[in-house]
Amino acid sequence: MLNNWLKTTLLMAAIVALFGAVGMLLGGATGMVIALLLGGAMNLWAYWNSDKMVLRMYNAQEVGPADAPEFYNLVAELARRAQLPMPRVYVIDEAQPNAFATGRNPEHAAVAATTGILQMLSARELRGVMAHELTHVKNRDILTSTLSATVAGAIASLAQFGFLFGGDRERPNMIVQLVVMILAPLAATLIQMAISRAREFGADHGGAEISGDPEALASALRKIEAHARGTPLDTADRHPETAQMMIINPLSGGDLSGLFRTHPATEERVARLLELARRGV
Repeated sequence: MLNNWLKTTLLMAAIVALFGAVGMLLGGATGMVIALLLGGAMNLWAYWNSDKMVLRMYNAQEVGPADAPEFYNLVAELARRAQLPMPRVYVIDEAQPNAFATGRNPEHAAVAATTGILQMLSARELRGVMAHELTHVKNRDILTSTLSATVAGAIASLAQFGFLFGGDRERPNMIVQLVVMILAPLAATLIQMAISRAREFGADHGGAEISGDPEALASALRKIEAHARGTPLDTADRHPETAQMMIINPLSGGDLSGLFRTHPATEERVARLLELARRGV
C-alpha cells in the first residue's frame, strides 16, 4: 500500500515539476509560477474527476444486473473473491476487444469493457481479464494511471498553447518553443510508460490469483492482442495518453520501440502466467 502511494506521490510531483519546466522555458519566471499553479490545480482536479472524464471520453455506459446480468454478476463474484467493494460496471460500444479500470480508490472504482471483448472471449477468459482489472483496483494502480492519463494530455496542450501564443516571435525563442512542444509531451509519456509496464505484470499475477486460472488470462491476452491490432479504437488514437489504462495497447499505430511501449510484451506476460499455472497458482 505504502509503495503505491509513494509511486502516486512521485508521479504527481514529477508532473508538477514538468509543468513548471515547460512554463519556465515558454514564459520565464512568471510562466513557471503560472504553470506550477496550473499543475497543482490539475492534479487536484484529476484526483476527483479524471475517472468521470475518461469514462465520458469513451462514451462508457453504466450497466446493472438487469442490463448485462452475466457480465455484472461475473464482476460481482470476482469482487467478493478479491474482498473489494462492488465497482461500478460500464460497457463501451466499440469493436476492439479491450478493458480498463478507473477511479481514485477501491470505494470509488469502475471497470469498463468493450462490446468487442464481451463478444469475443469465453466466460472463463473474460473472468481472467476482469480479475486483472480488479487487481489494479486492489493495488490502487487506477489512481496513478488515471492521473497520468489526464495530466499527460494537459502537458501536451500546455506546450502547444505556449508555442502558439507565448513569447515574442524571434527565431531562437520559436525554436525553444518548438523543442518544448515536442519534448514535454514525450517526457510525460515516458513517466506513464515506466510506471505502466511494471504495473501490468503485477495485475496479471494478482488477476491469476483472484480468478484461480492463470491460463484463462493468458489465453485472453493472446486473443485480445491478435484482434486489437487490426481493429482501431478511435478514442484511444485521439487520446493516446489513455492507452496505458487498457489491458492491451489499443493504439492502431503500434509501438515504436520497447522504450515507448505502453505495456510489457504480450509474449512475456503469457509466459509468466503459464509459469504461474505450472506452479499451481
